[in-house]
Amino acid sequence: MSKQGVDNVGAHSADHRTGRKEPPFVELFTDGACSGNPGPGGWAFILRHPASGKQIERSGAERETTNNRMEMMAVIRGLESLKHRARVDLVTDSTYVGKGLSQWLAKWKAAGWRRREGSRWAPVKNEDLWRRLDELLARHEVRFVHVRGHSGHPENERCDAMAVAAYRALIE
Repeated sequence: MSKQGVDNVGAHSADHRTGRKEPPFVELFTDGACSGNPGPGGWAFILRHPASGKQIERSGAERETTNNRMEMMAVIRGLESLKHRARVDLVTDSTYVGKGLSQWLAKWKAAGWRRREGSRWAPVKNEDLWRRLDELLARHEVRFVHVRGHSGHPENERCDAMAVAAYRALIE
């Protein structure tokens, strides 16, 4: 496993209709875990470039956080490790991240980073991380792929184990 970021993920393929080069395709598997929610938590990702077989795995932890924040951090750290524009299949078991990226983010931005809470406006939860994700999404072509958690999906199970190990190492 390479310890470097996926910076040279392979040659760009050309779109024969337009002559433009398409960004390389990568798979980003992510997961977050938290004990106590809030409490100590961990995040992990696997970033794979199928054309070359290159893959990196990373994880980290925070002492006081939530599961949703760790789910988001896994995506953020994975996207940050890409040094060039890429087409990304983001594979996660987090409905929060998936709905946030595909349904809520545009509405929150249009509403000045606020959300409806009954009849009044409230700040977006985890706004700092959503703003960072928004910046990263502008750099890449990201497609959200939802997998069921703890269902035997190999990369999702690996990310879960790495995230749990990261926060346990932090508190031991």
